[in-house]
Amino acid sequence: MARRCFVTGKSAKAGNARSHSMRATRRTWGVNVQKVRILVNGKPKRVYVSTRALKSGLVTRV
Repeated sequence: MARRCFVTGKSAKAGNARSHSMRATRRTWGVNVQKVRILVNGKPKRVYVSTRALKSGLVTRV
């Protein structure tokens, strides 16, 4: 499942894009995920991880 953080579960959020006249159209805000190798159950695995999880040290890269 792409575009979802393996660690935190963050995924895309939906909302309205507002023009100058305040007309609302639906849009999505994607989450900033990177494909990295981390240890999962003692074995290296390539998964999508959010940059917030990488910066805060929630995962250790292999």
